[in-house]
Amino acid sequence: MRFGFPRLPLLLLVPAAAVLLFVMAGCGNSSVVGKWRMSGAENQTVWEFSGNGSVLVGEVRGRYKFGNQDRIKIETPFATTVYLVKLSSDQLVLQKLGGSKLEFTRLRETPP
Repeated sequence: MRFGFPRLPLLLLVPAAAVLLFVMAGCGNSSVVGKWRMSGAENQTVWEFSGNGSVLVGEVRGRYKFGNQDRIKIETPFATTVYLVKLSSDQLVLQKLGGSKLEFTRLRETPP
């Protein structure tokens, strides 16, 4: 007589764990959604990231997509750039793979 766990629940556990990891990885950068002002003077460019993958950089529309190793690719009609991302609740730093970095502060929406 054999004792132990039945194989069926174990076989279901592996795909369930894979789906859970995929969902967690996909949601990890959702906090970038919102409006961000480049650090510096008050009239700096505002970047707005939407939950559907679109981005508005000033008046220029584009798309963004997260990759592996904390990277984000931003595509506009003028350029495609890959950045390393450092993100906290109210600070965003985008650093080009070879050098310069852009620093942002989250804009909080004020109720009307």
